[in-house]
Amino acid sequence: MGSSERGEAGIAVRSLALRFPAGHRIDPHRHPWGQMVYATQGVMTVGTDAGAWVVPSHRAAWVPGDTEHWIETTGSVRMRTIYLRPDMTGDMPRVCCVLSVSALLRELVLEVLRVGMLREDVPGEFHLARVLVDQMRLTPVAPLDIRWPQDGRARWVADRVQADLSRSESLERLARGSGASVRTLERLFQRECGMTFGRWRRQAQLLHSLRRLAAGDSVTDTALSVGFNGTSAFIAMFRRALGSTPGSAFRDVHPARGVASGGRST
Repeated sequence: MGSSERGEAGIAVRSLALRFPAGHRIDPHRHPWGQMVYATQGVMTVGTDAGAWVVPSHRAAWVPGDTEHWIETTGSVRMRTIYLRPDMTGDMPRVCCVLSVSALLRELVLEVLRVGMLREDVPGEFHLARVLVDQMRLTPVAPLDIRWPQDGRARWVADRVQADLSRSESLERLARGSGASVRTLERLFQRECGMTFGRWRRQAQLLHSLRRLAAGDSVTDTALSVGFNGTSAFIAMFRRALGSTPGSAFRDVHPARGVASGGRST
């Protein structure tokens, strides 16, 4: 047993609180413990070779142990991280996902951060660890991810769309440079991304808009940057996906605009 393993003996949960400036990047890395990355302010993007998961404030990304991933910040980010020992994560998802953090889960995370780490030989701490894991397991998954197609032809189309989301090129037009027919591309996106090309592009627009809004762009400029001619349809799309308008979702990110965030300090 190595020194780091001896130092972690008996620890079930570890925690970490950090602040990062806009545009900070944590390079690709992996660790055996599962990780919940929670944003109390700002937006983070967690990425792997398979896709990307955008984490607005008061959501969290779940990263299973031994998953190579990177993290980028948009806007000033307050990151709260919970690490779970491998044997504590048996019922958690086996792939990355975004969790909708409930008020109870938020308070549990803050309590773990206050304590610092939870040991299994301290009954109260280990009970708290089990409650935390149960709440994480029961938390609904938010549809804030996008998968990258692995086939080179579909990936060519995906890269072209991502390069300029303000354009609305039809799949027929995009197919001309991909080396595949429209029918083949539709099949590839459905098989490799779990959705049609049209839904995939709309998801790319939503996730990009989250990053633009977190960076301080106006709703109008953000809507135009992802291909909407006006704000009404964009706000409707945003509300369907996140249950709130862009303005209310980012109040705590830009308090200088006249809306101060309240509640418990995090």
